[in-house]
Amino acid sequence: MVHAFDSNLPTPVLSTRPEPTTHAPAKPFLKWVGGKTQLLDQLLRLAPPSFNGYHEPFLGGGAMFFALAREGRLEGKDVQLCDVNHELVDTYLAIRDRVRSVVLHLSAHRHERAYYYEVRSQDPSKLSPSARAARMLYLNRCGFNGLYRVNRKGEFNVPFGRYTNPRICDEQNLLAASRALSRARVSHRDFEHVLEQTRPGDFVYFDPPYVPLSASSSFTSYAKGGFGEPEQERLARLFEQLSANGVFCMLSNSDAEWVRERYSDFRVLPVLARRNVNSNPDRRGPITEVVVLGYDPAKKSLRPARIPEERISNRPHVPPTAPKDRFTASQRPRRLDD
Repeated sequence: MVHAFDSNLPTPVLSTRPEPTTHAPAKPFLKWVGGKTQLLDQLLRLAPPSFNGYHEPFLGGGAMFFALAREGRLEGKDVQLCDVNHELVDTYLAIRDRVRSVVLHLSAHRHERAYYYEVRSQDPSKLSPSARAARMLYLNRCGFNGLYRVNRKGEFNVPFGRYTNPRICDEQNLLAASRALSRARVSHRDFEHVLEQTRPGDFVYFDPPYVPLSASSSFTSYAKGGFGEPEQERLARLFEQLSANGVFCMLSNSDAEWVRERYSDFRVLPVLARRNVNSNPDRRGPITEVVVLGYDPAKKSLRPARIPEERISNRPHVPPTAPKDRFTASQRPRRLDD
């Protein structure tokens, strides 16, 4: 049997090592399909040099957030991080609010095949917040390719991974992540909430599930509702509206014809990424993605030629050119962050 620790127990001493005099910068504590670690240099150069609040409605692994925090660019700013994945959001909240308890639970896990499936079969709703977050981290570090996938019942169903000795608990990074998150607001929300939360001069980074390039390139179970054709159109309209309101908007997506056409009123820049998701290593390799900007990265100013309101509200809907039954892509066909 797999047992959860009693969340009512006092927080124990987790380590006899002295606290470091200088804190190491935080990095993503979850592997996440579509993570942006490899693209950070390019993304940070394209980000506005100064802005008011920061918003990330598709949090995922949080690579962009942690990178901005490492550079000190979020100091004193209102930071709002959101995602529709309940377990993901709960994990971030636990790391922010009760990290030492999470570390205690996580340190008790072990890398064994039978044990993995026993943990996987647990009902997370019956665990304490700390134990639930530790379960999420454990399955993420020991599951196949670090995928997050659920079945129609909402049950995690990723098989055991092919790792020899995965690092299940990186205590120092979890502590650093907790410090970085200490002033951030983390919530379970749909991406459209940012329309009410932003003000002119804020910076919004959108990293949604990608428009699939082919029928075989999409995952379908990141969130139970999926992220398909209607959601991509809603997102494009939101990007237009925020840009018209004077908000710095940046968006990542696949280099699909639909993306380039739909965002043709903005700057669409190609970036080279690497796809590491395929189970066949021979099918992994470099791939071109795009970054869409609602401002001029050279001038670092808001895009002067704003889209008239009537064009935003009356723009005809053109669906992406992908097989309809496959356009429920919810976990992005891209690389993993370690």
